[in-house]
Amino acid sequence: MIARIQKSMEKRDAGFTLIELLVVMIIIGILAAIAIPLFLNQRKKAEDSAAKADVSTLGKEIATYFVDNDDETFTIADGTGRYVMSGGDITGTQDLGKVSKNVELTDLDVTDSQTWCVEVTNDQGDKQVFSYSSASGLYDGTCAAGPTT
Repeated sequence: MIARIQKSMEKRDAGFTLIELLVVMIIIGILAAIAIPLFLNQRKKAEDSAAKADVSTLGKEIATYFVDNDDETFTIADGTGRYVMSGGDITGTQDLGKVSKNVELTDLDVTDSQTWCVEVTNDQGDKQVFSYSSASGLYDGTCAAGPTT
């Protein structure tokens, strides 16, 4: 029995046919056509998450500032790859954290300790604009427009 199997394997050609190779290439093409758009969508979601993280950090830092201080004349800048807060009741500058790639601080609107909003944009993301305000917390959209329902 084993001799018969070995003999039939020796006679059989061990290569792939053109049809088999084409079928494999078509299957790989279909899988790539499905996977590439999903990958690009995940990348946009990651960019949105970076913007959300930055604006949340800034919003929480502003809220923390107002717990200890009541002067509304501070500024936040994103120079040298880090967010820094200065002015107001702060001596020198206060480091608020690293600026994420492609994220830009676009608006800081402070009326008083109860009414303020900070906004960032990320042109690489899907939503692109995120804000954090004293009234609404984190939301997608501009400070001027307010949260969408």
